Amino acid sequence: MESKAAVARLAALAQDTRLSIFRLLITAGPQGMAVGRIGEALGVAPATLSFHLKELARAQLVSSRQESRFIFYSANYAAMNELLGFLTENCCAGTACDVADDRASCAGNCN
Repeated sequence: MESKAAVARLAALAQDTRLSIFRLLITAGPQGMAVGRIGEALGVAPATLSFHLKELARAQLVSSRQESRFIFYSANYAAMNELLGFLTENCCAGTACDVADDRASCAGNCN
């Protein structure tokens, strides 16, 4: 992943409403959620929701599909995993580490 793409994705998530939308879609699973349900769940007005979904789509963090007269959005898990991989690719100077531990136990190589 290029730094430019990582910055775009991080910028898209660096806003409260967009982060909430993305987290909701992550929990919804691959089937996603209808736009109206997203708005109801988060209490976001339709025009505001549309703007934020557009920003997340521009960063390739979500995708949409139309079913009948409804538009469903779902998280792009591949893009999320690519971003996480980019952020952690040099973790612990390339040594094995336990990132589940808050201290990121890195076989003694992390400060």
